[in-house]
Amino acid sequence: MSFSKLKKNRQKVSALAAEAEKVSGGKKNFNDDRFWSPTVDKVGNGYAVIRFLPAPEGNDVPWIQYWDHGFQGPTGMWYIEKSLTSIGKEDPVGEYNSKLWNEIGTEDAKDQVRKQKRRLHYVANIYVVEDPGNPDNEGKVFLYKFGKKIFDKIKDSMQPEFDDEDPINPFDFWEGANFKLKIRKVEGYRNYDKSEFSPQSEFLGGDDDKLEEIYNKTYDLQEFLDPANYKSYGELKAKLVRVLQLNEDNSSSTDDEDETEDPREEKSEEPKDRKTKDPVESLDDDDDDDNLSYFNQLAEEDD
Repeated sequence: MSFSKLKKNRQKVSALAAEAEKVSGGKKNFNDDRFWSPTVDKVGNGYAVIRFLPAPEGNDVPWIQYWDHGFQGPTGMWYIEKSLTSIGKEDPVGEYNSKLWNEIGTEDAKDQVRKQKRRLHYVANIYVVEDPGNPDNEGKVFLYKFGKKIFDKIKDSMQPEFDDEDPINPFDFWEGANFKLKIRKVEGYRNYDKSEFSPQSEFLGGDDDKLEEIYNKTYDLQEFLDPANYKSYGELKAKLVRVLQLNEDNSSSTDDEDETEDPREEKSEEPKDRKTKDPVESLDDDDDDDNLSYFNQLAEEDD
């Protein structure tokens, strides 16, 4: 929608909260200068202030969600791929995890499933208000990828727990709020518990000219759910077989692989309409941020 329609037809917080309740998200994601990430110091602490932006034109809600898998096989090869479950299709890792969990069911098998679980990510447009670690980012629009912990804070702002708290739409230009991102290192992982929304405020003083300029810089989010940006079931299954050294029946291989054979050439039919879910739900992914670029490099080396 145009900026004028955006202002006239602003999303009600109740409708947006309902969308958030429904969901409670390729390699472009890494080394992509459209994405912003917070800077942390040597001990893992960081601080920034951002503003979540409204849904871009052509998008129904101001965020998307997707899942991926990132794990290492027995030979050190990495599997780092987006899950087809993000676009409503069956995924070979989810199927294999279900087999390990439900059919094999040993503690070793379940531990392997936990290591191969889906990871949930969200992507939204943001405006960087303060970035002490990289001031050049201030005043610019970026994409921001975050996990369940931060999304829960967004949801809580739209559906407050206590009666004396008013719901807000944090993506709204006129009645939204800045988000103070506070990062700590807790037991070796990034922790976002102290992050919080500031009181409601008009963004950029409610200046429509400035707001429209910002709105026109937002990025379309639908590319992250475009099937063209996902590998096929057959490609993913071939990669899974190669990384985990599986046989055709998805059992562990004990034979040496033929070095001249490219696993990507294996023929795997697209699955029929089966509804097999990964038995282990995704855990909080916020602590994955500082590993993703490294994982991506490893995945590219393996391809």
